[in-house]
Amino acid sequence: MITPISIFSLTLILLTTISCSQQSSYAHSNFLECLSKEFNNYSSISNNIYTPINSSYSYILQFTIQNPRFTSDPTSSPLVIITPQHKSQIPPLVRCARDTGLQIRTRSGGHDFEGLSYRALQQVPFVLIDLINLSEITIDVVRKTAWAGVGATIGLLYYTIAETSPVLGFPAGICPTNGLGGFISGGGYGRMMRKHGLAADNVIDARIIDASGRILNRKSMGEDLFWAIRGGGGASFGVITAWKVQLVDVPETVTVFRTGRTLEQNATQLVHCWQYIAPNLDKDLFIAVMLSRTNSSPKTTINATFHSLFLGGIERLLSIMKKSFPELGLVREDCAEVSWIQAMVFEAGFPIETPPQVLLNRTVPNTRRPFEGKSNFVQEAVPEYGLEGLWRLFYEDEAEEAIILMSPFGGRMAEISDSATPFPHRAGNLYIMLQATFWEEGENRESEKYVEWSRRVDKYLTPFVSRNPRAAYVNYRDLDIGVNNFHGETSYEQASVWGKRYFKNNFDRLVWVKTMVDPKNFFKNEQSIPPIGENLNTSTYYTN
Repeated sequence: MITPISIFSLTLILLTTISCSQQSSYAHSNFLECLSKEFNNYSSISNNIYTPINSSYSYILQFTIQNPRFTSDPTSSPLVIITPQHKSQIPPLVRCARDTGLQIRTRSGGHDFEGLSYRALQQVPFVLIDLINLSEITIDVVRKTAWAGVGATIGLLYYTIAETSPVLGFPAGICPTNGLGGFISGGGYGRMMRKHGLAADNVIDARIIDASGRILNRKSMGEDLFWAIRGGGGASFGVITAWKVQLVDVPETVTVFRTGRTLEQNATQLVHCWQYIAPNLDKDLFIAVMLSRTNSSPKTTINATFHSLFLGGIERLLSIMKKSFPELGLVREDCAEVSWIQAMVFEAGFPIETPPQVLLNRTVPNTRRPFEGKSNFVQEAVPEYGLEGLWRLFYEDEAEEAIILMSPFGGRMAEISDSATPFPHRAGNLYIMLQATFWEEGENRESEKYVEWSRRVDKYLTPFVSRNPRAAYVNYRDLDIGVNNFHGETSYEQASVWGKRYFKNNFDRLVWVKTMVDPKNFFKNEQSIPPIGENLNTSTYYTN
């Protein structure tokens, strides 16, 4: 049962259960006193405040966490969790945290690879604003637009669009439980990116609450901040509460297929060939490859599974495949013609006949396991000998449940300028590579061996992936990149180690925007954009 907690009890809890300095405890008490003054009707927010001794605290904290490896350390957990019901409740939270010296972390879906949306590496007292309740979606069919609260999931957005129109869609990801807040603010790629670009490329307005507690839209925030939050990581700049997105046209019938090939079925040659073909196919055709180990009779082998979404009918798809990728040997029986929404169900990993209501589930049973994830961008095809070396790593014990997902770029992705949004990985990239290593939750004490395997793979890939800088995707956050002894403040030089990998030449502009909108660095985490003073050449940019 979720129970409210009084201002007196909450103050007492904070003062008696948190092991920290007297000064910090005083700040906690002041935070709660501040809230009681900010809210005319305190009960309107007290029902949504949870602390470690509240019976619902653990449930609220863990409900959307997708990587359980970070749930065992109470010292990194939030001092208070608040789940606002409306954006108007957030400015007081920001002002009170700022004025009493508490940090803020924001969470929308719980998919943060390193858990930084709900934990802190150092014992820094912070407030978690969980935006799960900000999930309202409104569709304007005539203008082909939607306003979506950041607490809404990709699955909810897909379902709501399809309920409104069978010929509208949105270019987002394949994981239906992913929250829109973090997904879009990091760029957000998916099966339709070769046709329509990233999710962030299709954002036309937003609402954000800044460090002063002001609620801003695109006009009032200005074009520089609007640029920064569409791919630069929104948590560095404020609390984003809603996105307005441009919907895209989709055919009434699309075609999907999923077909696997083992090493004995020429998987090495097919994957090598795919690298040249997939980024140059018709924009309507997206073919990704997932690499994994198959532990079955007669022997263990490597499997390459080709996943596809084609924005058209089966006849045209087969014609394109026969001309462009005949080596795969695709046949009609491998394919299925379905509606766009049913294709999203299939791409999410469910049987193709599953009702689309499954997309409304915020959690999927038996899918949340500890994992380590890393990303790379590939600009030159990995040679066959490079793939064969990768197979050898996949035969190691720690790789039993490891995957590598390779998603092709090209098409619209190559047409958009590197500086149009903070996401710079455009023309010149063949594909993005996601490496994920899973293990069972009971093995968490042995997690380091899986993490080390992931690092070995990442090191092995060094000659085959982008360089100068070696690029990575901010939505696959990786604390192995440039995070050492974080103590709440990060210098420009420290941050540039990971910042250049995530954002390349756009990093300096993000730093400049941060300096303009949050010079005191209120919104920060272990890999947030830092502000900088006179050392940054601000003449490069200008405000609109």
